[in-house]
Amino acid sequence: MKSVKRLFLVIFIVYLLPTFASAGLWAMKDRPGRWSEARWSSAGILPKADESEEAAIYVFSAMTGGLKGAVASHAWIVTKEKGAETYTRYDKVGWGKPMRRNGYPADAYWYSNMPELVTSVTGAKAELLIPGIGEAIAAYPYSEPGGYTIWPGPNSNTFVAYVLREVPELGAVLPPHAVGRDYLPDGEFVHLDDDWRDLHVTLRGLLGFSAGMRSGLEIHVLGLVAGIDIANPGIKLPAVGRIGF
Repeated sequence: MKSVKRLFLVIFIVYLLPTFASAGLWAMKDRPGRWSEARWSSAGILPKADESEEAAIYVFSAMTGGLKGAVASHAWIVTKEKGAETYTRYDKVGWGKPMRRNGYPADAYWYSNMPELVTSVTGAKAELLIPGIGEAIAAYPYSEPGGYTIWPGPNSNTFVAYVLREVPELGAVLPPHAVGRDYLPDGEFVHLDDDWRDLHVTLRGLLGFSAGMRSGLEIHVLGLVAGIDIANPGIKLPAVGRIGF
């Protein structure tokens, strides 16, 4: 009985306490009440596409809107082929046709929230990886209408996490508040990345873990992520994100 109580205490401290704290801080923020009132313009993070001949890849994440914005973010992918004068942005959304191409500026605010750059790759490496990204996007199994579930997935973060796993050379994982990132497609229970550097085990995105050089050690409970980052030392907290040492 004591061990059960201790388990619930750990879950409360590690998963629920940060979530409640984030929700409280979120409630005090001045934020848009409706979609039409939010800012969706460029945040000015990326250089103009025509300023460089180099190929480029960017992955962004930004906290979303409404109450879910207290604990969850939205991720998207941006690419630019060598010599291209424009960026191409890929999102998955929960309305209309879920897969969107250039629905928003490449580095736009999301529901007025400043985007965070998760990873970037430029030059020759980006040039080599862009075709693989295109193939992964084309193969994503939940791209049709009806292929979106806000929780536990598949949602916008499920899509981007799928691409990151299919192209592990990007060397990135989404932040802990990217709820839905741990949902594996087609009911898959275990996934080992092609380079064998990350292992993912999940029960429909509700309970599981990830371990490896990119993920570090993560424990997932009801879509909430806590863990330790090894490659870039830090801790991962639900709703809060990554805190570096």
